[in-house]
Amino acid sequence: MNHLSLRLAGQTRQTCWKALWHKRCIATTGYSSVVRDFTEQVVAKQPLFSVAPTSIQILFQPSEFYKSLLEMINHAEQRIFISSLYIGGEEAELISALQRRLEAKPDLKLHMLLDYNRSTRPGPKSTAKLLRPLLEKHPSQVNIHMFRSPSLRGLMAKIVPPRFNEGWGTWHPKIYGADDSVLISGANLNKSYFTNRQDRYVKFNNQRNLADYCVNFMDTVRQFSFQLKLSSPTTAPPHNPHSIHKKDFSLVWPDHQVHPHHISPIAQSALSEFQKSYRQQTQTTRQTLSSSTDHALVLPIIQAGQFKIKEEESVFNLLFSSLTGAATKFKACVDLTSGYFSLHRPYQDLILKASGVDCRIVAAAPKANGFYGSKGISGRIPEGYTLYEQRFMKAVRTAGRLWRGPSSNNGSGVLLSEWERPGWSYHAKGVWLSPDWSSPPVLTLFGSTNLNARSAHIDTELSFLMVLPSETTPTSAAQPPAPGHKGGSDALLTLRQSLQQEIDNIRSNVTDWGGGERHVRWTTKFIVWLVKGML
Repeated sequence: MNHLSLRLAGQTRQTCWKALWHKRCIATTGYSSVVRDFTEQVVAKQPLFSVAPTSIQILFQPSEFYKSLLEMINHAEQRIFISSLYIGGEEAELISALQRRLEAKPDLKLHMLLDYNRSTRPGPKSTAKLLRPLLEKHPSQVNIHMFRSPSLRGLMAKIVPPRFNEGWGTWHPKIYGADDSVLISGANLNKSYFTNRQDRYVKFNNQRNLADYCVNFMDTVRQFSFQLKLSSPTTAPPHNPHSIHKKDFSLVWPDHQVHPHHISPIAQSALSEFQKSYRQQTQTTRQTLSSSTDHALVLPIIQAGQFKIKEEESVFNLLFSSLTGAATKFKACVDLTSGYFSLHRPYQDLILKASGVDCRIVAAAPKANGFYGSKGISGRIPEGYTLYEQRFMKAVRTAGRLWRGPSSNNGSGVLLSEWERPGWSYHAKGVWLSPDWSSPPVLTLFGSTNLNARSAHIDTELSFLMVLPSETTPTSAAQPPAPGHKGGSDALLTLRQSLQQEIDNIRSNVTDWGGGERHVRWTTKFIVWLVKGML
């Protein structure tokens, strides 16, 4: 697999500039003082894309997500690329839309990257079986891969039941794209995510470079993933000692020399080189920003703790270090949410120690947890998160950081609330940063991460950081805006207001945290101790 590293490294021969030069290339005067120092530092660490705010669309409802997804599929000309945990067994409409478009456009290619364990569960409604018609009718157009975490291996891989094997790691990035547009979310492809399961959705329209990044990211991972193939009595399954053959399909392993359980060093090298190559490629983007502050900065972040890649942790540390260091100048205001709130301990420590950062947190109420009412051990999961919340609030009290103020919009400290809406579940996650509680955000983190220990250490995650100028460079008199063009300042403010609306929509369904009065059974405490960071 060394050829992969060589190919990625060879994509560019540009020399890496020092961090000081990176800083000179970013016109930070247009950014709020809350994020100015952080922006100068983070653009030197991560791949960077500059995106016009008019090309960014914030969606608010599951129905909007589904409508946008179908529209992208129905208008695709060259490529459709999808990364998700799984596709629900009843999503016939989605599969039909893909099939119709493939039939209408013979040159169209469909690329999918899914989680192996979640997509091959036994039963008639598995994702693998659902996708079989696409492979049967369009074999030359469809390319489907499934990533399996190498952490579950040996005897455990044989005895752990299918419903629980995801506890050792999943493929978690959520990317939904067609041609040069891409929609980043935390949502999977299942009916509840299209109807009554709240998440976040950020769409980038006509952004070739960003779309290429997502496709190349998927291409990098598929080189150490299984490929879904047809299997039938008349078709001999492809020979490979590490491939897996079932009645309805085969999962073909790409490398005879490498066992699927031994991909960790390969994955670490490939993903590290991938990010490095994009950091080098985006040097030009940094330089062009020296004279313009009317675009959003979008930075992809990979977190794959099992492969020793911890970019999210690095960025989180950098952000809070920057905010804490400037605490005497301003009070930063952070909104944070996770549908599975068990905040990664280092993140918890950063928040509790940052006296210059006020933080409002939204967690799912027990009834809004996707596992509420489940049978067996999984039915204890909402109770397990109550235990994590109780421990967090105890730490908040000990740190003297309990929220003080007349309301959630006027106060300081750390505030925990819970989201509940009758008939709905909650799956949103991410961070927003504002100069104060009355100003719209100038930074947001969105994508697949739940910001917990599982996201940090077990699952493979892809998230994006978006930083927005609060002031823009005036348009040159020699280059006036085109007719009908929305000025950079107005468009940026509109985008920031959309992020504020996203926060307001989430908070419109929150109530005071009630976990302090909830009883957690000792058996649940034992289960939480037993599974540790897997929850």
